[in-house]
Amino acid sequence: MKKNIFLAAGLLFSMSTQAQIFDIIKSTVKDKTGVDLNAPVKNNGTKTITTTTTSSQTNNSSANLGNLTSTQISSGLKEALSLGVTDGVKKLAITDGFFKNEAVKILMPEKLRKIDTTLRSIGMGSLADEGVKLLNRAAEDAVTEAAPIFTNAITSMTITDAKNILLGSNNAATSYLQGKTQSQLFSAFQPKVKASLGKVGADTLWKNLISKYNTFTGQSVTTDLNEYVTTETINGVFKMVADKESGIRNTPAMRTTSILQKVFGAQDGK
Repeated sequence: MKKNIFLAAGLLFSMSTQAQIFDIIKSTVKDKTGVDLNAPVKNNGTKTITTTTTSSQTNNSSANLGNLTSTQISSGLKEALSLGVTDGVKKLAITDGFFKNEAVKILMPEKLRKIDTTLRSIGMGSLADEGVKLLNRAAEDAVTEAAPIFTNAITSMTITDAKNILLGSNNAATSYLQGKTQSQLFSAFQPKVKASLGKVGADTLWKNLISKYNTFTGQSVTTDLNEYVTTETINGVFKMVADKESGIRNTPAMRTTSILQKVFGAQDGK
């Protein structure tokens, strides 16, 4: 009889200990993952843990934003873009900023490459090189006016846009900005490029080159240098902005302000 009592007591103690241990495990799991092991059983006999776990895995990156306010997210994204624009324009708006940067250098327009070939074939390669250099000089001069245009465009970003962008690809913010502002930027930027082409003498040089080529070959080559340089200049700025954005997302050392550290630091563990 005593033996049975001891066995029963031991069994109850063991069950009680297991229950306590299981309670501790359940509590730990819930704290760490948000999964409730006490969740009710579905009709098919499976616990809701399956759905909850999947949701937690799918939205893992969203969970990383839990401590960030919408205002912080928006401010972080706008600051990243503003830094990208400011830094990009600063690097481009100097002598050789375009011309000696292979990532953004403006090359001979496709329609005029036959002129380049012809000039080089008759020993006038230096003239062709000068023509390309002046296109880049025009971009370097005009881009100084770009910063306010880009900055104003950044302020139109909504909080919802910012959240989606933060969880997007390395250049999601730049792509968003480009998609939203490309046509507006072109309209505002084109007259500045036109003035710069005239300022550095690119328009006169190219008119003479094209005229001589057409006379020499009997062809009628034309191109809109203003449109071409405007497009290439804007593309160059966006390339620099994208590089800056990618750096801020992936390199903690480039997060030079507290808001950048807080917002983009939240994504390091995603």
